[in-house]
Amino acid sequence: MQARKPVVAGQFYPGQHDSCLSAIHECLEAADLSEPLPETIAAGIVPHAGWTFSGDLAALVFLAIKQQHEKVNTFVIFGAAHRYFGTSPAVDDKGVWITPMGEVFIDEELAEAMLGTGQAVSDSNAHLSEHSIEVQIPFIQELFAGAKIVPVLVPPSEQAIELGARVGDIIGWQEDKKIVCIGSTDLTHYGPRYGFAPMGTGKNALTWAKNVNDKKFIDLALKLKPAELLAGAAKDGNACGPGAVAATVAAAKKLGCKQGLLLGHTTSNEIMLQKMGTTSADAVGYAGIIF
Repeated sequence: MQARKPVVAGQFYPGQHDSCLSAIHECLEAADLSEPLPETIAAGIVPHAGWTFSGDLAALVFLAIKQQHEKVNTFVIFGAAHRYFGTSPAVDDKGVWITPMGEVFIDEELAEAMLGTGQAVSDSNAHLSEHSIEVQIPFIQELFAGAKIVPVLVPPSEQAIELGARVGDIIGWQEDKKIVCIGSTDLTHYGPRYGFAPMGTGKNALTWAKNVNDKKFIDLALKLKPAELLAGAAKDGNACGPGAVAATVAAAKKLGCKQGLLLGHTTSNEIMLQKMGTTSADAVGYAGIIF
């Protein structure tokens, strides 16, 4: 059986079962679900940095889904394409993914249906070095025992929107299965380290990155405007996985969602100050959203 082994365990998150489980529970305990949740959740947006920075927000999204849906059969995970340079979304359509928490099976039937839309290609190799999907899977394994996945890397093109819409149609036909779409992205990568500092450096510049640049992307996601957020990300540099979010938003829209709900928004700099008592000239934005 084809198996995708972890590549960032021990780096982005703990590499051993017990320490991984402990870290998941720490993230879940930090999650504050103070917002009233919609009755049904069709999709979510999660960040994908190391768990020290993004784990609490990712846990918040998965916990919200768990609160509304005790059982989820399959998660379609649209990932950012950091090292995949193909033009079409790439689906890993067979076998299992392995993490320190064990194996999770790919929903091969759903993957086949997605490939049948003509909007994605089968390419397991595209996933071998990508972390944006891997870091989500242990949360799924712990909260949704037996759930399957369909991993998809999504370049930032109009095809992302078409794929998301077609996936929304496919999910709508699955009356006996609960399927949730997850889009994985971080937001503005600001500062000298990232070669992006249009407002200069310092506190005011980092505040702009969060409250202006990130917010443009978040607002378009909340309003379910996939084409606009793709164009905005290309212009403003405010997301590393705009294709993943566009696909997720398009699927949510097809499934009848009218508005997203922002569960949390922070930056790596804010987390460094909170957890480590220090700050940086650089920052990356993170948001947790449900639809």
